[in-house]
Amino acid sequence: MASPTRDSATDKGNKFTNVGAAAGGFIGGLGSSIAPPINITINRTQNNTAQGGGGRRPHAEALLPAPDFSSPAMVRQYCNTLRAAAVALSIEVAMGAEIMKGVLAAVPDPEGRAFGSRIRAQKVARKMQRAADALRDAAKNAAACHATFQQEYEEEINRVRHRARRPQQPVMNWAQQ
Repeated sequence: MASPTRDSATDKGNKFTNVGAAAGGFIGGLGSSIAPPINITINRTQNNTAQGGGGRRPHAEALLPAPDFSSPAMVRQYCNTLRAAAVALSIEVAMGAEIMKGVLAAVPDPEGRAFGSRIRAQKVARKMQRAADALRDAAKNAAACHATFQQEYEEEINRVRHRARRPQQPVMNWAQQ
């Protein structure tokens, strides 16, 4: 009996397709265990308003509103915007420091010292961690600035607040007829 003929070229191609996929999955999984995954997120907001419109600076890189402190609301807005930006940047920089430490720790020490790569990575990442701490302190100081403003100028703020109140409406007394 004659055995059925096979096309050997397609057989080998199919045979090694699954092996390649398995090897790629193994290498991909191994690679993610050695180096930490790095995700980069870029949020870009472009403000196309006319100059002076909306209280923003004309360039898109500005994180803060224009420093116009002509009212208590403007002081509050500036301090709150500064606090929010500093908190967000502090978190981003702290994450960057941890990622940097992990990536640099994987670089082998040129002198072959035990834990040498980790020590070098820690020295470098420590500076970035200090920058994150400074940003966190800037956020605290921005909140403290607004609180101190309210304490120091309480009299002036209350004086204007009383003038700004609407007069009370007369109350209808239904019992008196």
